[in-house]
Amino acid sequence: MLNRAYVSDKAARYLLWASAAAVTLTIVAILIFVGKEGLLTFADVNPFAFFFSPEWDPPQGHFGALPFFVGSITATLIALLLGGPLGLACAIFMAKVSPGWMRSVMRQASNLFVGIPSVVYGYIGMTVLVPWSRETFGGQGVGVLVAGMILAVMILPTITTVAEDAIRDVPGPLEEGALGLGATRWQTIWGVLLPAARPRILAGVILAFARAFGETTAVQMVIGNAPRLVPGLTSGTSTLTSQIIMEMGQTPPGSPWNRALFMMAFGLVVNSMLMILLVRWVSNRGVAK
Repeated sequence: MLNRAYVSDKAARYLLWASAAAVTLTIVAILIFVGKEGLLTFADVNPFAFFFSPEWDPPQGHFGALPFFVGSITATLIALLLGGPLGLACAIFMAKVSPGWMRSVMRQASNLFVGIPSVVYGYIGMTVLVPWSRETFGGQGVGVLVAGMILAVMILPTITTVAEDAIRDVPGPLEEGALGLGATRWQTIWGVLLPAARPRILAGVILAFARAFGETTAVQMVIGNAPRLVPGLTSGTSTLTSQIIMEMGQTPPGSPWNRALFMMAFGLVVNSMLMILLVRWVSNRGVAK
């Protein structure tokens, strides 16, 4: 019996090591492949022109990706400005205000948002938000405003879930001590619970940023897909992901155009890795304190 348990333990350990190695090798392979193809862009394109030129016209040899970086960042920031406060408010309500049955219902509803395909969000944006934006603000209706609104809904579950867990995990004596000193419920939440949970809340916001920055289908359906710098909140522009999905299938392999798209994809991969490292750093600072 002892030998059987020992063998099972060793087998499980080796299996876990093999799984971790497979995941690591897969990530490294993706980085090498995408990075190699992307960096070859600079054999034909000036790096400064690629990152800082607003002109994207591949048939004419212009590969300025600045409009796509700006479009991605602008749409993501709008999503965080709209979804961040709302997600935090929902987390506070679920953690410290709502009764248990309501919290359970809201948690299930929040999880339901995660399972909705992004194409459904994009379709709702096309049929509801784009006409509303056109009638309200004028212009074409499509653009970073509608894209940001769609992304705000899509990142709500991430912010809400992480923030709620962070608030609920604050040690009880901190809250009880504040209430015992005469603080109101809101003063306790604002002055004690939120500061104590801040590192994990920030980690949730960073994860939401990475989620919104890399979204493709929903954004592509409502952004307008015009390769130009953001002319206005309700005018067509493009993002890194939407431009890649539109053009990758029509570019000859190995061409400067194809490699420029790979470089944009490499930028997305690097952004995701930086966000993960930032989450770990923020979380570790919270643990250290």
